[in-house]
Amino acid sequence: MLRRFIRGDLAWAGFILLVAAAFGLFHHLPLVRLACKGELRAHLVHMRTERRQVKFQGVKTVSLDQAYALLNRRQALFIDARPAAEFMELHIQGAVNLTPEMAEKGETQALTAVAKESRIVAYCGQVSCDAALKVAEKLQALGFTQVSVFLGGFRAWDEAGYPVDTGK
Repeated sequence: MLRRFIRGDLAWAGFILLVAAAFGLFHHLPLVRLACKGELRAHLVHMRTERRQVKFQGVKTVSLDQAYALLNRRQALFIDARPAAEFMELHIQGAVNLTPEMAEKGETQALTAVAKESRIVAYCGQVSCDAALKVAEKLQALGFTQVSVFLGGFRAWDEAGYPVDTGK
C-alpha cells in the first residue's frame, strides 16, 4: 500500500514537473530561440540598454576616452559607486567612494566641499552595473548640475591600463 502511494506521488510529481518545464519552455520560447541562434547575449544587452534609457533618462554618460581626458585635465571629481571593500582594493586615481546605499542615507560628507556646479563622473564595476546610475540620479536630486556616468566601469578603466590607486 505504502509503495503504491509513494509511486503514485512520484508519478504526480514527475507529471507536474514535466508540465511546469513545458509551460516554462513555451513561455520563454522566443528567448530559447535566440539562445539557439547564439543571439541571446546581444538581445539581453539591448534590453538592458533600453531599460536604462527609460529608467535613467536624465543621466548623461561619458566614454572611456572622455573620462580619461577629464581625469588628466583634473576637470572632474570621480565617484566610485562600488562597495567599500572593492574601492579600497583598487579605484580610479583620486576617486571618492559613494555607494547608492550611502547616497540614499544622505552620507555624502565627502561632497560637502564640492560646488554644486562641479563636474562629477560616477562609475561602478562594469557595464552591467547600475550603481553609478543610481548615485548620479541621487546627486542630481541633491542639486549637482554636471553629473555624468562612465558606463564602462572600473573593469574597462583597469583593462585600458589607466591610473589606479589603493586605499582611501
